[in-house]
Amino acid sequence: MDWDLALAGAHHLAVFTLVAIFAAEFALLRPGLASDRLPQLARLDAAYGGVATLVILVGVARVIFGSMGWEYYVANTAFWAKMAAFGVMGALTVPPTLAIRRWLKAGTPAETEIADARRYLHLQAAALLLIPLFAAAMARGYGS
Repeated sequence: MDWDLALAGAHHLAVFTLVAIFAAEFALLRPGLASDRLPQLARLDAAYGGVATLVILVGVARVIFGSMGWEYYVANTAFWAKMAAFGVMGALTVPPTLAIRRWLKAGTPAETEIADARRYLHLQAAALLLIPLFAAAMARGYGS
């Protein structure tokens, strides 16, 4: 079996799943959010965290077991820029996640709270846009 191909395919599928969940969460977390939708939003948010963890685990497996070898990644600035963008994206998930957990207990959130959480999602989207750009640069040998 070609492990490099299997790991690359698994990584891409996990990333696309992460983006789909992000899009669903972005669509649901909007002005007028009703309290009966909060459990669905919380499930999406939890799935987002779970799939992000999967992206990391499969990505680490690619670095260690992939055909490029870990030395390529460690020395590549495009790789580290991609990791930094993913880290920023991850850090930006914390405030909305905490807000969603709080809303589950308190009920319907105020419009200002929704607007605050959406700002973090907008910033996440900006970081997300950088990731495929850095990945494409890395795949073409930039950064090494």
